[in-house]
Amino acid sequence: MITTAETYHVPVLLQESVDGLDIKPDGIYVDVTFGGGGHSKEILSRLSRKGHLYSFDQDADAEQNIVDDERFTFVRSNFRYLVNWMRYYHVDEIDGLLADLGVSSHHFDDETRGFSFRFDAPLDMRMNKRAGKTAADILNEYEEERLADIFYLYGELKNARRIASAIANYRQQKNMETTGDLVAATEKMMRSEKEKKDLARLFQALRIEVNHEMDALRDMLKGCCSILKKGGRLSVITYHSLEDRIVKNVMKAGNPEGKIEQDFFGRISSPLRLVNNKVITPGDKEIENNPRSRSAKLRIAEKTI
Repeated sequence: MITTAETYHVPVLLQESVDGLDIKPDGIYVDVTFGGGGHSKEILSRLSRKGHLYSFDQDADAEQNIVDDERFTFVRSNFRYLVNWMRYYHVDEIDGLLADLGVSSHHFDDETRGFSFRFDAPLDMRMNKRAGKTAADILNEYEEERLADIFYLYGELKNARRIASAIANYRQQKNMETTGDLVAATEKMMRSEKEKKDLARLFQALRIEVNHEMDALRDMLKGCCSILKKGGRLSVITYHSLEDRIVKNVMKAGNPEGKIEQDFFGRISSPLRLVNNKVITPGDKEIENNPRSRSAKLRIAEKTI
């Protein structure tokens, strides 16, 4: 499958998310979700010769979009290791960080990766194809109860136990190897009026488990809070309630659980302050041009201490 930076992933809320960083031309910035490079290129366009951008992506396919610019460093890694890599590059503080947490169009459209039920493909779903368990490994090896928990927690599927039971029965006869196997095993469990929506949630749940997305997000946000300069900005685009809840909690309370801590005077003790109390969403024109942006939410925070 041949892709270009333009087709790899159409950047969502491009101007709004980069505007939210309040870029200082000489600053140091991080884009932890490089993908097609759209957001990174916009950040670079606002930097002086003294500024620098570090962009993360664990998917080898994203490397075809690397920017040839001396102010740019590509980091081939999961963003959960943000602090380690910044330490490696002798960066103690950054002026801003941008994260577009959505799965790229490239992943959904690549028939070989198994991210979508639109294609009958191997059940892989790894963002990093070089390491970790595949979706097939999980479906064939996990106990039924553990599968049910994943479908309920990460897919918010009310009939998670019935779906897990159907998979357990199916794999007794045949290993789960392709997306077609997964659809065949669970099709009777899907509500006919919401079949596509339920399948999308099932695939989402598996993808999150394969890539340890929630743990990686927590680690990245914790790391960001530790290296962001006072006055620095955090700009994050989310696409589903699970990741949005974590981002909102960190921005409001300073921790993923949303546990509010107060000082002696009753003031909330958090390293961040919300810049936009009302979440920013795409306009009708952007949604029309890029339907996958429909569920996007942008939250922006500033480091205060």
